Amino acid sequence: MDVKTLSGILGHTRAAFTLDTYTHTTGDMQKRAAEIVDEFLTDIFGEELKPWQKKRKNREGTVRLRKDGRWEGRVVIGYDDQGLPKTKNVLAKTKSECVEKLKTLKDALAPPAPPRIKADMPFGDWMEHWYETYSRPAARPGTRRIYEGYLRLYIRPGLGHIPLNRLTAKDMQRFFAWLKAEGRADQSDGETGLADSQLRNIHSLCWRALEKAVSGNLIPQNPASGCKLPPARKGEMNLLSRESMQKLLIQAKEEKYYELFLLEFATGLRLGELTALQWEDLNLTTGELRISKQAVVIGSEVVVAEPKTKAAVRTLLLPPKVLEVFREYRKRNVSRWLFPSPKKEDSPLLPSVVRQRLHRLLDYAGCERVRFHDLRHTFATLALESGMDVKTLSAMLGHVSAATTLDIYTHITDDMRLTVAANIDRSIGKAVPQEDASEPGQETAPATAEKPSMTDFKPYVGRKRRSGTGCVSEINDHLFEGRYSPKWPDGKKHARNVYAHTREECEEKLKLLIAEMKAEIVEAQRLKDLGEGDGSPPEEKKGKRGKTRI
Repeated sequence: MDVKTLSGILGHTRAAFTLDTYTHTTGDMQKRAAEIVDEFLTDIFGEELKPWQKKRKNREGTVRLRKDGRWEGRVVIGYDDQGLPKTKNVLAKTKSECVEKLKTLKDALAPPAPPRIKADMPFGDWMEHWYETYSRPAARPGTRRIYEGYLRLYIRPGLGHIPLNRLTAKDMQRFFAWLKAEGRADQSDGETGLADSQLRNIHSLCWRALEKAVSGNLIPQNPASGCKLPPARKGEMNLLSRESMQKLLIQAKEEKYYELFLLEFATGLRLGELTALQWEDLNLTTGELRISKQAVVIGSEVVVAEPKTKAAVRTLLLPPKVLEVFREYRKRNVSRWLFPSPKKEDSPLLPSVVRQRLHRLLDYAGCERVRFHDLRHTFATLALESGMDVKTLSAMLGHVSAATTLDIYTHITDDMRLTVAANIDRSIGKAVPQEDASEPGQETAPATAEKPSMTDFKPYVGRKRRSGTGCVSEINDHLFEGRYSPKWPDGKKHARNVYAHTREECEEKLKLLIAEMKAEIVEAQRLKDLGEGDGSPPEEKKGKRGKTRI
């Protein structure tokens, strides 16, 4: 019985209520492995390893005598996203001098006094106070990075100087109009305004902070409440056809990404969940795959963080054929990561690298570009079309509620209902005696479903770049970067970049850059031989070639 019919029988208003309240997933979906316990070092050379030293108060720092005879003072100034301490140190010839230097360092590093909370304080100060007090403690690392970027790049420059109690709805509306027209911080790709989704996110951040100011009796009403914003548009779902899926896997096999995309098609994992997978998460005997973390990029580093929601912690069961692929894959993968970075040791693939690789594979396969998240939609659609119930699919996707699954894939379920209705109609029609269209004495051949054919696509085999030709990489959907980093006569590598909207244009710009740099290297070598230079790039060129205007 389908959930819609069951909901009607039980007298429920929404089918999602029926799914969330009266149905349960199978035992395989409820299995959870033990939580992965990560041990963090709090202090490598801390006092707990040297109990004979006098224990100093927290944040007072430590003073010790080094082997070279100098005194070193060290103080912890904070902790990074992995819980490891960040320190600063001072050096001195005597202990008393070191203690004095350490005190000066601590005074310089002392955090500024928190702003006095009052109605006429600058809006920028209020936003910082609200974020540090109410928002940051509960936010995930990736969310913190985004919010802090909004505060630094947009909110403080645009509204930060206005007193909190003088901020009006008109000020807010002008601010968002400016963001929409020309407020984008990075305009290197030609775009000047922020996307509608970013505008709505910044508005939500301001609205929540101002709502707290209202509840704290600092202002009478929320000036962000009446702002007119671009409507929230439901993201268009782009699905890969069966042929495109085949072509993608064929091309992925050629470029050694077959296992990654096969697993995505088999599970529909979020990109961060996929790149965070380690071999300890996969039981190669039972096929159980534990999803308990996600990879997020903080700055330039990949950080393994908690999953998106509690529902995202789940256990999936891989199909036997997929499991066999990964048993073979394990024999040649010595990393602890399922999909390790080819460049950085003991690190997973960057999510951005996977996105760029997907677009490259689709281009080579002659398929229309889609987002990586669309592969998740493709999996879900195939699952529903193949008869998987919504409740099980919701658990596999890691949705908090089955309502989310129903809202996203309503069009799929509607199509399925139409298909069921058509099948019923045909079944009823079979009960009506029909004239046999076959010739007398001939048997009517039973109808058979046509088996989907396999594509005859041959993968594109790219040529490896010759030494001395630089490299071209895709930064985003409409920007390519060319880079050349030769060794100069001073013995160091000095890189320069060019940018273009297409790969072909970027290759042409890169050729010109390489020719120019090679001529400069010859000249730098000549000057060095004459004793008139150190073999480094010309001073007038430094800092000006890092980017080439498009």
